[in-house]
Amino acid sequence: MFKPTSFRSICVYCIATVIVVLSGCESKLDSTSPEQLLGKFNPQHDLLLAQFDSKTDVDDIHSVAAVATILQHPNLAKVKYHAVAGAYGIQEGEYVPAPELFELAFADHWSDAHADRNKALADVLILVRASLKQGGDIWIAEAGQSDFSAMVIRALISAEPDILTQQKIHIVQHSDWNQDNTSADALAYVKIHSDYHKIPDGNTLNNGTAGYKSDNSLDWTRALNNKKVGVLWQSAQQIADKYNGQDGRYNNESIAQGGFDFSDAAELTWIFALEDAQDVSGFFDQFLL
Repeated sequence: MFKPTSFRSICVYCIATVIVVLSGCESKLDSTSPEQLLGKFNPQHDLLLAQFDSKTDVDDIHSVAAVATILQHPNLAKVKYHAVAGAYGIQEGEYVPAPELFELAFADHWSDAHADRNKALADVLILVRASLKQGGDIWIAEAGQSDFSAMVIRALISAEPDILTQQKIHIVQHSDWNQDNTSADALAYVKIHSDYHKIPDGNTLNNGTAGYKSDNSLDWTRALNNKKVGVLWQSAQQIADKYNGQDGRYNNESIAQGGFDFSDAAELTWIFALEDAQDVSGFFDQFLL
């Protein structure tokens, strides 16, 4: 038989329950608290650098649209970010130019390291130093190789030798291929001079990180028709289809079959601890508003 408990007991239980629930909210996009951490990222102080190699796989083109889709979510509105195009390593092959997509995705918050690497480095260094001066950390999501990141850290240490880059610069990279096509010196350098994370491959499901590669085309309809980011996905689809496998570039079979490959966006969901967006359909469930 049910025995009613005292009001005091009920209150103690309720308070304890609320504490438990709130303690698990850091990784969800369901709070507007200005002090809320986004996984490992502090939106009040930290800077996100989203770097794309775009050579020679067109998966980076889909990934640009995916990263911009993540960042347009209202609960990520306070994230300070800058994107870099052409942050490639030592791989051979043709680059995939997409300045119009970067403009759509990031407005004036991006630099073109393919067109002018020194200018891109200078742009990024200004932002990095400003964020560090304000007490923030730097999170580098490498949709590609670590060569440009090594340049940034070298320039930072030259300008600010007292900064403990091993504690303040966090690099997140996925895929053995990206490591293998980073110059040996650059990879060794970032592993020594940054907080370097090699996460499980974002091309694969059920390995501990999100898997954003699929031959299935069903989610294109809602991506293309979304009022907020549909134009991004339209541009990404057109550019990826135009360059996929052309002029010796890598032929991405999932994209060739009409599917998706924004595997590099897995680094952002890892940084922000967005556990509900584990595959392509889950991604669009979470971020298409």
